[in-house]
Amino acid sequence: MPRRDSFWGTVLVAAVLCIVCSAVVSIAAVSLRPRQEENKRLDRQRNVLDATGLAMGEFGRPASQLSRAEIDELYAWVSEELVDLESGEFTDAFDTKTYDPLEVRDDKDKSIAIDDPKFDPGEDRRPKVMKVFLVRRPGEERLRQVVLPVYGKGLWSTLYGYLAVKSDLQTVQGLTFYEHGETPGLGGEVDNPNWKRQWEGKELFDEQGVPAAGLAKGPAPPGDPHQVDGLSGATITARGVTNLVRYWISDDGYGVFLRNLRRDLEKGSATEPEMAGE
Repeated sequence: MPRRDSFWGTVLVAAVLCIVCSAVVSIAAVSLRPRQEENKRLDRQRNVLDATGLAMGEFGRPASQLSRAEIDELYAWVSEELVDLESGEFTDAFDTKTYDPLEVRDDKDKSIAIDDPKFDPGEDRRPKVMKVFLVRRPGEERLRQVVLPVYGKGLWSTLYGYLAVKSDLQTVQGLTFYEHGETPGLGGEVDNPNWKRQWEGKELFDEQGVPAAGLAKGPAPPGDPHQVDGLSGATITARGVTNLVRYWISDDGYGVFLRNLRRDLEKGSATEPEMAGE
């Protein structure tokens, strides 16, 4: 056993300390993982509910201010489904509970390249399968809303959010971003409740079915059915938000799915998801 004040004694003490610290960190990471996953699930549910406006309608408060019990009660309105974006059909190719589209964006077997899109979201790839959220009051078959995850580049960051669409699949219920790194007071105004409130009632498509929802250059023209106010001093972020919204509602994104769902709603057969190939 080397003396503690010798060179090898110092090395031994440092090695033992590193091993002990590594073990403590590993044990903590493993033991905290279930709690981390639960918090991640709860945060996702809050953001989905914020886009739908249900929290304000039912409790008079935004979802961020609801208790876990209130979130659980309200999220009973929501069913999570997977959609193959190419066919526009529901799919059971993955486990709905564990599948995370953002984790497979760079997997060439589970994603596709975004090549020369009409509306450029600033991303290189997108998943082949996305998770969507169908909103119905418990005990009812009528579809009230569908919530679509969206993302795309702003000025400094990728913006991640949810676009909630009413049952006509044309009218916006809400748009909210839960993660971004845009400049506070400029592009960061995408978090401003007053600005987000402008999205409710806007129409996704023009009369020819072309994606038209987006931001104006400056204040939106009064009565314009498609545009909300631009972001002052944040032209690139504003352009990015417009492009990502239009990309995801186009045929490069959820467009085929939305048409299929509208067809099924008109036939009265969209009370339960139909899997591709059934």
